Amino acid sequence: MSQAAALSYHEPNIIVILILASFLIILNIVGRALDSLLYCGLLGQIFIGVAWGLPGGKWLSLPFQQSVVQLGYLGLILLVYEGGLSTDFRAMKANFMLSTFLALTGVIAPIGMSFVLMSLSHATPLQSFAAGASLCSTSLGTTLTVLKISGLKQSRLGVVLTCAAMLDDVVGLVMAQIISNLGGSGSINPVIIIRPILVSFAFAVVVPLVCVFLIKPLACRMQHCHLKKVRFFPTTVQMTFLAHTLILFGFVVGSSYAGTSNLYAAYLAGACIGWYDNEVNRGAFVERTSATLANSNKGYFSPKKIGQMLALAPQAEAFSKSSKHPHSDFETPKLPPSAAIRCSGTDDLNDNVEEENTEDKQLNPNDTVTGSETSISTSNLRSGHVSGLHIWEAYYEVPLSTVLKPFFFASIGFSIPISEMFDGNIIWKGIVYAILMTLGKFICGAWLLRSICFKRFANDVESGGHIWGFPKARSLIPPSIMGYAMVARGEIGFLISALAESRGIFTPEQYYIVTWGIVLCTIVGPLMVGLLTSKVRKIRDSKELAASAEHDPMGIWA
Repeated sequence: MSQAAALSYHEPNIIVILILASFLIILNIVGRALDSLLYCGLLGQIFIGVAWGLPGGKWLSLPFQQSVVQLGYLGLILLVYEGGLSTDFRAMKANFMLSTFLALTGVIAPIGMSFVLMSLSHATPLQSFAAGASLCSTSLGTTLTVLKISGLKQSRLGVVLTCAAMLDDVVGLVMAQIISNLGGSGSINPVIIIRPILVSFAFAVVVPLVCVFLIKPLACRMQHCHLKKVRFFPTTVQMTFLAHTLILFGFVVGSSYAGTSNLYAAYLAGACIGWYDNEVNRGAFVERTSATLANSNKGYFSPKKIGQMLALAPQAEAFSKSSKHPHSDFETPKLPPSAAIRCSGTDDLNDNVEEENTEDKQLNPNDTVTGSETSISTSNLRSGHVSGLHIWEAYYEVPLSTVLKPFFFASIGFSIPISEMFDGNIIWKGIVYAILMTLGKFICGAWLLRSICFKRFANDVESGGHIWGFPKARSLIPPSIMGYAMVARGEIGFLISALAESRGIFTPEQYYIVTWGIVLCTIVGPLMVGLLTSKVRKIRDSKELAASAEHDPMGIWA
């Protein structure tokens, strides 16, 4: 029988339309409701995936569920890309060692604790290792979602967790290769194991070198070119969107063929664009502003004032939605009066401000000046450049938050064999194993007990904050948030366990026990982070933490 030349079009019946519409609408309604209550709407989306998918009511057809899995993974890539865009590089550099120790602890502890399966379900050492490999990684998509919803993504705590989850993702990929190889030929090929590690290390080394020694000098030269003369330069929103998308595709495709994690590459792509926005363009603007004001005959701004202008750049980004320009899809941001640079005193200084703004308008006519205040807009700071976060808000954020991200968490629900897991003998073993796996990641928060930041937190929250030599419960909130944020497993855990089961490494009972561990950890982690975040927000809103930044040394709300 010959293959059809085209797909014949058939109008879906009303039952199919109602099922698909209800699936998408309820995913968003439940997600938003639980986000507002407990900061863990993803849990509701996982359970909806169980109910609508193959494990539950089987209301969605199998081809559609496979499409949801594929679209959901695309949402995961975009979610990780957003995490790279909003990365604070100074905080990451300052806390890289802490993130490394967190990742190592989160990998070694679950693997070591998984050998309890030798007595719990008569597992062999190989089966115990495969179980630990399934639960050694942290779900990067779940972690980033929880951090974003709880408002911790751009804090120092969020940067540490993101970096640790990225390292766990690379380790999880290596573990997947090991399990696949063990189940096939029974012997380990060193190339398959070493290749992802070396490629990941090469990406981590080569990409920053290229950015610093190639991209930055080239961009600095392009800053001095008039954009009107270089017509192919991406000055429009559409061209910048195309450039950023091609960068993301290039990183993901290159990493996939090279043999490392495409999530890792998506994070690097977002980080490179964020670095370019924050370091190259902002630095070029400040350098140009300094030279213009220093050469003026009517006066000058001191280096301190220029430093204040640079310091206000993040605030300009935060207030990017204050007004809308009629000829652009984006809003022309303005700072509030407290954050604007006020030039009071002599008329000469006010003239300097107007001259500097006149020069900026030659490059970007969309910028505005009101009175003696200079409203430093994001486009002004970027010298006409549209930032990656602007592109994200305009093109990616809405489809990701309403379709792709709910599909990703629903696809996790499709992978839970709920009908086979509720056997009395399997349930209690699965719960015991899940408790051990929760503990294996939760102890990562103990690294904060040794940090200087935590000691300041414990000493500054309230006087007499120790009982029997231990800090009071309130000062344990940052380590607890960090520990529970590492608990959530997800896509990589299901991937490794499914590989082990299909390769004949797991028995059915062991596979269901491991699945219990993944499912319960994915539920407990975000739920506890949401509860702790709600508690901290209540404490902060009731002003029990006072008004000083000294009571937030971990930068949870920074």
